[in-house]
Amino acid sequence: MPKALVVVESPAKAKTINKYLGRDFKVVASMGHIRDLPKSKLGVDIDEGFVPDYEAIPARKKVIKELRDAAKGVDQIYVATDPDREGEAIGWHLANELGKDRKVGRLFFNEITKTAVLQALKEERDIDLKMVDAQQARRVLDRLVGYKLSPLLWDKVRRGLSAGRVQSVATRLIVERERE
Repeated sequence: MPKALVVVESPAKAKTINKYLGRDFKVVASMGHIRDLPKSKLGVDIDEGFVPDYEAIPARKKVIKELRDAAKGVDQIYVATDPDREGEAIGWHLANELGKDRKVGRLFFNEITKTAVLQALKEERDIDLKMVDAQQARRVLDRLVGYKLSPLLWDKVRRGLSAGRVQSVATRLIVERERE
């Protein structure tokens, strides 16, 4: 029985890292994000400080169950998601989902080599909440802008177009230029 669970984002990484760590570790993949803002509503409580309301991504419910099952009976859980804002946020969601009653360690490496993975285990760290907050701020801003502006685009331009923080600024620049 494995003593520790390591969660990465992709099955290919899981397979490779599992070879490096041996029988005491079980390495599984989350397949990327497991939770997100709901598709059917704004999902951000504007009145309470822009708090996001996350829910399990429907296509990932089976993965979440498999991750929970894999976490049963292990002494330690590690998240080894990508070393960027998105990866940190995925790790934070995984930790919230799998580590409700225990600490979840964060493994950080920039290459998938045995040396890098084993070194990361020696240098376990906490999830960087500043990076998580940065990703959440970007996600909430995308939602606030896109959720309000996209229906206008569907009505005036073409169905299926989406507007986010980048597209909104570009649209405004075009409109201002046209007015000049």
